Amino acid sequence: MKKNFFLININEKILILFLILFSLLINQYYGNKGVFPLDSFSHFDSGFRVLNGEYPFRDYWITAGPFIDYIQAIFFYVIGINWQSYVLHASFVNVLSSLITYFILKNFKLNNYFCFFYSILFSILAYPSSGTPFVDHHSAFFSLIGVYFFILAIKEQKKLFSILFPIFFGFAFLSKQVPSSYIILSVIFVLIIYSIVNKNFFLIKYSFLSSISFIFFIFIFLYIQQVDVYTFLIQYIYYPLTIGTNRLDGIDFTFRGLIGHFKFIYLAIIPLVYFNLKNIIFKKNFYNQNDFYYFLILLSLTISLIAHQLLTRNQTFIFFLIPILSAFSHISIIKEKYNNNILIILLITICIFSSVKYHLRFNDDRKFHELYNANFDLSIDAKKIDNKFSGLKWISPYYKNNPSEEIDSIKKIKYSLNNDDRNKMIITNYSFFSIILNQKLHSPSRWYLDNGVAHPIKGSKYFENYRSFFIKQIKENDIKVIYVMDVSPQSLTSIISEKCLETSSLDNKTNIHLILECDDLE
Repeated sequence: MKKNFFLININEKILILFLILFSLLINQYYGNKGVFPLDSFSHFDSGFRVLNGEYPFRDYWITAGPFIDYIQAIFFYVIGINWQSYVLHASFVNVLSSLITYFILKNFKLNNYFCFFYSILFSILAYPSSGTPFVDHHSAFFSLIGVYFFILAIKEQKKLFSILFPIFFGFAFLSKQVPSSYIILSVIFVLIIYSIVNKNFFLIKYSFLSSISFIFFIFIFLYIQQVDVYTFLIQYIYYPLTIGTNRLDGIDFTFRGLIGHFKFIYLAIIPLVYFNLKNIIFKKNFYNQNDFYYFLILLSLTISLIAHQLLTRNQTFIFFLIPILSAFSHISIIKEKYNNNILIILLITICIFSSVKYHLRFNDDRKFHELYNANFDLSIDAKKIDNKFSGLKWISPYYKNNPSEEIDSIKKIKYSLNNDDRNKMIITNYSFFSIILNQKLHSPSRWYLDNGVAHPIKGSKYFENYRSFFIKQIKENDIKVIYVMDVSPQSLTSIISEKCLETSSLDNKTNIHLILECDDLE
């Protein structure tokens, strides 16, 4: 018996090691396959800026992702300032969430091989769709880990899990306000019901203390970073709320969008829903049992993530729910002693089919980065831009048929910036020039979009706040010239009157604006 037990442990260690390596390497591979500049580089320069003493809210306007910038700064500091270090950040989150998925399924007594199977499929559908650090992914996966710890807090009744789940929800919120907010509110609702019904306030006590401590730490951290609290609230709370309201007004529910698009997620959760509804109707005092609350939070997680996708109308990335929900449906089938193996086989078949389908579409074809139907044989080694991009195969949606033209344009502005000794500011979604030139380029925002998602635009209630912030950056850093590359000229001319600028063109993608003495800057 001891020998068999030892062999089982060795086998499990092999499974875990393989899961770690696979979830790491698959993300590293796809993180190097093509780019979508707006998303792919969103934390590249900003992580470097944090490492060099420029901070979100204070030195650049930010509506999401400050926590990701700080994590990236750590990766740059420990591993080195290069593209592979950047991709490794996303790979780390993929490994972490895959491992915790494995262990929570094991905690529910699912067979090790099934735990491994569902966790491997999760790792395929989780971070590789992006490959690089991205706000929605970080928010979703830290929220998922928070949900896992919340489930364990109910199941194990341990202080550690009660303390951990609010912390991971805090990480999720500081990665992006949604979907984390939806999930946090759902967890609070479930926690209150659980505590009242079971007359057990253990979880509320420690999770409340953990939450207060986390919030207190954030305010202390903002003080140390010399970030005004009001500035933080405007950039991260008040202004993003106006974006959410506008998106809510424009949502269009259709059968295809609400049902057809997420059909495999619904199929994966059907057994879980069926058995729990059956227990709610026929099982006495089921509301007092932990299984009811596991079901509630998993259902809330699913609804929250689907709602987030419908509201943002971005490329779908939540298909990682399929193996998770399939696993918990599998667990519910075993728990209910439903002896028909056909249901489990059907569940596994659906899980494999959908995982392969979405892997090919979103990972291999890079649909999340708008590279669907791109000819990846045309990709170019990004070392042609800079050695820090070693390993990246460059092709983007803007130049699918001629990536060398894009690279030539990038090299041209790189040369111009490198030979310009004046204090410079750059406005671009190619957010990597600070790193490849090792210069402070004082970009006032992370993203530049015409729709007001990245920063307030004219007509917004908070436009004057952004304009004041922008001009403050120009004055404090004594900016003499502003480069605007491949974004709308209004990103600058809405802030500073054209009469205050002397404009010339570097090429058809880039304008150079010399700042003149002007009342607009007073």
